[in-house]
Amino acid sequence: METQRQRKIAGIIQKDMADILQRAAIDGGLKGTLISVSKVSITTDLSIAKVYVSIFPNTNAAELLEGIRSNKSLIKHELAQRTKNQLRRVPELNFYLDDSLEYIDKIEKSLKGEENPIENRDLLDKRKKS
Repeated sequence: METQRQRKIAGIIQKDMADILQRAAIDGGLKGTLISVSKVSITTDLSIAKVYVSIFPNTNAAELLEGIRSNKSLIKHELAQRTKNQLRRVPELNFYLDDSLEYIDKIEKSLKGEENPIENRDLLDKRKKS
């Protein structure tokens, strides 16, 4: 169960992280790419934050996620500059790809098409719980 403090810090990190990543994408020349932070969860000791990133279009999402992970220290520094009046220490950032939009899109395409995923369950990939 998340405490009120964890939810508040997760909200601050989510808002600032979305702004940082979107600005980095625009500065990097990715004008048609939308990067959003769908969820942030923080451990109880406030030392580790899991940041779930949604990238649209998802054609090169894995490459962008690797770029984000490789620049983790720069992103953490920028986040520290933005939250220096609210947080004493910035938690360690772990980035994960949120593929829920892609999963929903596959379900919609399957339901609109002639293939019935209810009759043939092999049409939809099994989701991994993270």
